[in-house]
Amino acid sequence: MPDAFAELSAVIAVGVGISLVMRLIRQPLVIGYILTGVVVGPAVFKIVSSPETIELFANFGIALLLLIVGLGLNPRVIREVGKIALFIAISKILVATSLGFVVAQALGYGKRAAIYIGICLSFSSTIIILKLLSDKKEQSRLYGKISIGFLLVEDLLAALVLIGISSAGTGGFSLNDLWTLSYKIVLILLGLSTIRILLLDRVKNWIGSSSEFLFLFTLGWGLGIASLFKAAGFSLELGALVAGVALAPLPYASEAAARLRPLRDFFIVLFFVLMGSHLQFNQVGAVLPEALLLAGLVMIVNPIIVMSVMGFSGYTKKTSFKTAMTGGQLSEFALILVLLGLSLGQVNSQVVTLVTVTALITIAVSTYLITYSDKLYDFFEGSLHLFERRKLKNEHDGHRNYELVLFGYLKGGAEFLKTFQKMGKSYIVVDYDPKVIDILENISANYMYGDVTDNELLDELNPKHVRLLVSTITNLDINRSLARWLEKESPNAVFVCSAETAEEAAELYELGAAYVMLPHYIGSEKISAFIKKSELKKSEFKKFREKHLAYLESHPEYFGSTSTD
Repeated sequence: MPDAFAELSAVIAVGVGISLVMRLIRQPLVIGYILTGVVVGPAVFKIVSSPETIELFANFGIALLLLIVGLGLNPRVIREVGKIALFIAISKILVATSLGFVVAQALGYGKRAAIYIGICLSFSSTIIILKLLSDKKEQSRLYGKISIGFLLVEDLLAALVLIGISSAGTGGFSLNDLWTLSYKIVLILLGLSTIRILLLDRVKNWIGSSSEFLFLFTLGWGLGIASLFKAAGFSLELGALVAGVALAPLPYASEAAARLRPLRDFFIVLFFVLMGSHLQFNQVGAVLPEALLLAGLVMIVNPIIVMSVMGFSGYTKKTSFKTAMTGGQLSEFALILVLLGLSLGQVNSQVVTLVTVTALITIAVSTYLITYSDKLYDFFEGSLHLFERRKLKNEHDGHRNYELVLFGYLKGGAEFLKTFQKMGKSYIVVDYDPKVIDILENISANYMYGDVTDNELLDELNPKHVRLLVSTITNLDINRSLARWLEKESPNAVFVCSAETAEEAAELYELGAAYVMLPHYIGSEKISAFIKKSELKKSEFKKFREKHLAYLESHPEYFGSTSTD
């Protein structure tokens, strides 16, 4: 254990140094992580003497990544992109596998090795693409959802390929084994559905009432379900994804995902380090020309397949192009597949090196293609009309632009919500109280469950489109932070907030608030104005009292409720 601790510490230290250089020269950090793996692996310094330790932590990162993806999925997203995702995945696998097989045979590889190489060229990397989409905060864009969709279909098909090859290598494919696996997954899914309906839906408010418990519950649920799937003969990635999808319809899903992201980012770094550590230079020179040829094939043909399918389906050329840019690399599945083939004696070490080098080349280059896809689209736009039909789909981008934002509902937020709805503009109510979320759900209001201090949540609001932000929260530190954030991200937006004292109000005005509500002063001002108007007639006060009671009764959420903001 001390050796493993020192080893991991050394890997992280080298990773920090290389990542610092990457930042200074403005390069994607993923490249730095892979270079770290090359440096600490057997190719250079040989720091990693127990790769199983790094692999263990890398598996945590993969499981967390797929869990977070699952938390963002729901039946509506699946209905929206399911058909096109399936069409892309199947077309890409069939065409790329066939072409890869032909090219590999032309390079002198035998039929069995050529089949392996062709299959490896057809699958794209779920881990790489999800990480880059997350870094760009575009996983909820239409192209991001389609990309995630076809990647998940590919992962399911990849699992079947691995099962088939494993069975063939140990005596032939058994339909009985396939039936057993199907039986197991049906039982697991039925069990999860039952738990969701009978237990989670009943205790969701209790789970979401504590951010610390929400974090631990989601982590335990995700890793537990992933382990269950692995024990049943499936991949932990599939299990983690299913665990996330099971929680996705619950109101706290986005908050749970936000809490898990820092942990995911740490562990996923080790996945890229592990990938780079597989590279050994002793065979690289012999396969480099072939690897460059196959890499070029992957980075050109796979995107063309994706653009052709999407263009035929009626998507715009921009959506097709950005989706296509996510398909130009080899998957981590390719490394697993060829290592399995090597252990079964179906391929030799040269094929393993060829696929590894090809994977690293395509991952490195596609990182830039995805990161700078908008600039690349602007450059190639004039040549992309071939991939766009005259009759286009009515695309609905999942990246919502909210003009009106309300933080906190109970402390007077109901009146703002009514005003927002009457204005007919896009709005969102953000609150961290599970009871409030139930109220908003019952009245069919647009809401988001989350903590205002969470930067990930603020980014999801797409602040450049916000025209009015109202905070009924009276915490001075929170309102200070919101004022500074809004001034930086959307300086033309109107900021209305709350304060406890006149001194706090003055400070918030200094920070750019358009209006600061002082609840005690507002009540005093209103009753003072009525006193002048009533001429001290008790009948007038009675009318005012009845009107106020009627107003309070029309807002039952105010009775017996306290905000947690």
